[in-house]
Amino acid sequence: MFREMRRIKQKLPKAECEEVLRRGSSGVLALCGDDGYPYAVPLNYVYCGDRILFHCAKSGHKIDALKSNNKASFCVVDADEVVPSEYLTLYRSVIVFGKIHIIEDVSEKRAAIERFALRFSPCESEADRAAEIDRSWNGLCMLELEMEHISGKEARDLAKKRKSGR
Repeated sequence: MFREMRRIKQKLPKAECEEVLRRGSSGVLALCGDDGYPYAVPLNYVYCGDRILFHCAKSGHKIDALKSNNKASFCVVDADEVVPSEYLTLYRSVIVFGKIHIIEDVSEKRAAIERFALRFSPCESEADRAAEIDRSWNGLCMLELEMEHISGKEARDLAKKRKSGR
């Protein structure tokens, strides 16, 4: 169903892909948009093992797109260093494929936004996070991408360093 990576020596092991997702805070969600055009939008996210959480408004292009076709991909760039003198880029990225949906259950939605708030505002008190969640609750939509496939790739030089333990 999902293509195998062509440059297999640069493939990240699943554990490293997961580590990239844990480290990151933003990525690009790609959906099938209007008239079949791709729609890609940068978003903050929270990685939760076999799913990725996003927050957004209750209406807009993203919501229309996922209601029309719930298949999605999400890309996180972990490294992107151009080395002009060597004509290369030291890159590392992960792409997740899966199905995305709106979290409808109120308790699941609350748990999802609380994970988000804790991830992005860890120094705030629990009371302050709860107050902010309550303030924005009526306009808030939480999305969940259920992961079906994950792949990661890194530059040859980074792959060599990782494999040699440097």
